[in-house]
Amino acid sequence: MNEPAEVLISGELELRRWRTGDVDVLDRTIHESLDHLAPWMPWTVNAGRRHTAEFLSRSHEEWETGQGFGYAITSQTVVIGSCGLWRRIGPGGLDIGYWLHPGWGGRGLATQAAAALVGQGLRLTGVDHVEIHHDAANSASGAVARRLGFTEVERVPVPEGPEAPGQVGIDVAWRMTAEQWTTRTAREHGRRVI
Repeated sequence: MNEPAEVLISGELELRRWRTGDVDVLDRTIHESLDHLAPWMPWTVNAGRRHTAEFLSRSHEEWETGQGFGYAITSQTVVIGSCGLWRRIGPGGLDIGYWLHPGWGGRGLATQAAAALVGQGLRLTGVDHVEIHHDAANSASGAVARRLGFTEVERVPVPEGPEAPGQVGIDVAWRMTAEQWTTRTAREHGRRVI
């Protein structure tokens, strides 16, 4: 498979490809989440309708070129966050990113969305691992990686230092290989891996 499905279903969540017409709903979701996102996401300093429209346009272009696959995270058709897969970590790998509206946090939904991305990403041709990167101070992102069984592979100081007010400037990288994922999902479904 060369590109992921445009809609992924995972429990109560539906991840669907971002559309350029989502500018109002995404802009509102970002605005309502700014206090929660600003400590970790450098792009929030430019948050606004124009930035949101540019993100959606870029998301469309990245999907068409196979460089990135951005999804709206929805629950009962309500947009509650954003996530995606990007080819920015080198051959054979995809980087996962995610965020949720703070009103939807603490329910395991980020983990559920990330799991759907891992499963879909590892089905793509030539992909043998996925990674989650976050600042060392962002313990919530690290908790998602831990819950899914990712292995921490490195901690590296960011040359430019912290990019957002809550960051400490140390990038933590977690990795899940296709083999690890197969073993994990088989175990969850009570199957034996040979």
